[in-house]
Amino acid sequence: MNCYFITGALVSSLLFSIGLQASPVTINGSGATFPAPLYMRWASDFKKSNPDVTVNYQGVGSGAGVKQFTDGITDFGASDVAMSDAEIAKVSDNVLLLPATAGTIVLAYNIPGVPAGLKLSRQAVAGILLGTVKVWNDPLIAKENPDSKLPSTPVTVVTRADGSGTTAVFTAHIAAVSPDFATKVGSGKQVTWPVGVSGKGNDGVTALIKQTPGAIGYVEFGYAANNKLTMASLQNKSGNFVAPTIESGAATLASVALPANFRAFITDPEGANDYPIATLTWLLVKKSNTDAAKAAAIKAFVNYGLTTGQQAAPELGYISLPDSVVEKVTAALQTVK
Repeated sequence: MNCYFITGALVSSLLFSIGLQASPVTINGSGATFPAPLYMRWASDFKKSNPDVTVNYQGVGSGAGVKQFTDGITDFGASDVAMSDAEIAKVSDNVLLLPATAGTIVLAYNIPGVPAGLKLSRQAVAGILLGTVKVWNDPLIAKENPDSKLPSTPVTVVTRADGSGTTAVFTAHIAAVSPDFATKVGSGKQVTWPVGVSGKGNDGVTALIKQTPGAIGYVEFGYAANNKLTMASLQNKSGNFVAPTIESGAATLASVALPANFRAFITDPEGANDYPIATLTWLLVKKSNTDAAKAAAIKAFVNYGLTTGQQAAPELGYISLPDSVVEKVTAALQTVK
């Protein structure tokens, strides 16, 4: 990504040209919890080379993030699901949807005595989420894990309580592979789950899984990895069981064709080595801003994330964007004024 690398000096020069060196500026953003650790890392690192710019980001969930951005409460938003045409219309089409990073959604579990790598078929996953698979030694699970000593512990499903892009991506995949789930639960940022308990944000779901023996829930890979949760290997469309890793997620994203509006959705990837639940996640910025200083600061921060910031992605469990995606998104960012 060297072609798009922006040094601290160059960013400082851009900000100085509109007076930011004399007048410190703060930009506020909110939204998806999925990429929150990475965005916070970017904000911290960006400030080291741009001390007059403060970037605040709050992980409040994609639904709340889109609303706060639309209502003008924040300077930028973030969502794991690209805004719909109806949502874009509410801001008079004054928004760019910019893929900023990518990641995988995992099913993490807490089954004492069962190590990571439990194989879950598509049928077993749907059964767990619908409440028809009630105990961990259910035949649907045992069939794919003959060497595991599965207990008769009840299954406790952990879901998101808030409007969530993570939920939207996760349910879109499950609905695509299970007609029964599609009919009874459907997909979206917020759905009515037939079983389980709920936590707020990826961090809330993570906490519930950790403290509940027999629990299983969906979280972003980085949250699971950093909290040392055990993760299942999921069956993909080719029938293979694939463990969630940076590499298997990158394999899924490698075949994604990014359209002109940057709204790419991956519901059920076809590659033999593809991890089945991977997604881009978007930053939402205004095309036209009334505050020139904030516009320049937003452009500089997002540009940093698209370039230098991508190097930090794998460290925190995210997938660096392909160079071809960075090139297209960087070009679109330059139109912000």
